[in-house]
Amino acid sequence: MKIICIGRNYAKHAKELENEVPDEPVIFLKPDTALLRNNQPFFVPEFAEDFHYETELVIKIDRLGKNIGKEFAHRYYNEIGMGIDFTARDLQQKLKDKGLPWERAKAFDSSAAISKKFVPKTRFKDIQNVNFKLLVNGEERQIGYTGDMLFKVDEIIAYVSKFFTLKIGDLIYTGTPAGVGSVNIGDHFEVFLENEKMMDFLIK
Repeated sequence: MKIICIGRNYAKHAKELENEVPDEPVIFLKPDTALLRNNQPFFVPEFAEDFHYETELVIKIDRLGKNIGKEFAHRYYNEIGMGIDFTARDLQQKLKDKGLPWERAKAFDSSAAISKKFVPKTRFKDIQNVNFKLLVNGEERQIGYTGDMLFKVDEIIAYVSKFFTLKIGDLIYTGTPAGVGSVNIGDHFEVFLENEKMMDFLIK
């Protein structure tokens, strides 16, 4: 199982971090040890000073596929969930400034929080017309709408499959909207897909 992440997939998020808006999907990977499951707390690591949350819609692949045509991509997943891509932002910037890979800032243990449950995509008339949000200590911090994605879910699946064979159980984190911010010890995170609570955990 692999975790495939799409960066800068919402224009406003790319701009808030002063990044260029990409003309093709930005891909990076996380190991399976990055998964943070079952609403377990996120323990803030000590190797950086500024950790950010990035709330994302997550697609679970349920069929083996390679070089998938965009028109067939919808056949390769039946469930969607939510996730948070935790990022060591200060470390990432240092690595980027040196032109170095930034896996240490993105792929560390427990950096990919995942919802305890996934829901059938058939629950939604259109996967690109879905709302989600993150509450921190009861306050809205991130509001996302999948219609704002630069690269839609089926485009992502088709594009990624050109480079990586997709296997059953693979997870695709589809990118985060604007509104990312710092993680603080004691924070209470709640993530909603439409009106359904998908995640509920603490920062320690």
